[in-house]
Amino acid sequence: MESKKVLLDFYLLIPCYNNKEGLLRSLESVTYAPNKFAILVVDDGSDEPVSPSWFEGRIHQETMLEILRLPLNQGITAALNAGLEKIARYGNAKYVARLDCGDTCSPMRFVKQVNYLDANEDIDLVGSWCVFKDPSKTGGYTYKTPTEHEYIRKGMYFRNIFIHPTVMWRLSAQERVSAYPQTFPHAEDYGFFQLLLQQGRGAVMGEVLVTCELNPKGLSLGNRSAQLQSRMKVVQAFGTNKWLTAMGMLKLRLLQLVPYRLVLRLKRLLYEG
Repeated sequence: MESKKVLLDFYLLIPCYNNKEGLLRSLESVTYAPNKFAILVVDDGSDEPVSPSWFEGRIHQETMLEILRLPLNQGITAALNAGLEKIARYGNAKYVARLDCGDTCSPMRFVKQVNYLDANEDIDLVGSWCVFKDPSKTGGYTYKTPTEHEYIRKGMYFRNIFIHPTVMWRLSAQERVSAYPQTFPHAEDYGFFQLLLQQGRGAVMGEVLVTCELNPKGLSLGNRSAQLQSRMKVVQAFGTNKWLTAMGMLKLRLLQLVPYRLVLRLKRLLYEG
């Protein structure tokens, strides 16, 4: 994987911490020409180290896969940045894609996103709509967002338009941004996407390409209060429109007062159907 002679279409970056089954479920859903992409798993100090033997018979045998093992659990931001640093050092891919353990991709996700970025050279970051599902329950909801850059920029005052496991971006754009910011704990992706949008343009594909695991015990939900605080910091740091910044801050303060179960019900009402 260290050779720069072969140009890959993308690297798939997936961090893992004590989630073997989720990791395997996610990677089994990945479909693409094996010799045109590579997978980088960042093992964030799992109790049972991620092993190459896990993937035998579970992914295509010709798929290029590397495991970057961190000696201690350092958290999602450090794990992602360790992965970005390694990918940037290789420098032999056009794009970087993300996926989280437990989330799954439609068969055509990566083909469609690569083709989209190939055809739209002015776009640095592309996401997609997704479905959120709780594995322990039936049903879920489809999360839809604006798809065009101008509407995305306005929408980013009120929410993170880009759902993290749906995105792909240009490696050249990442080189300008460098890393996920460490000043927004539990909202590092929100800050990272804002940095990318400062440098270039973004888009969202208006179709469901990823199914995201809605786990009440997951990282984002378990740290909801800290996440909301960090999201306010992101809005303040990147907001250039005073009115939209004030409205975005007001929304986040109101969310601090609302129980998450009620928020989830409202999302289902808004996005179902």
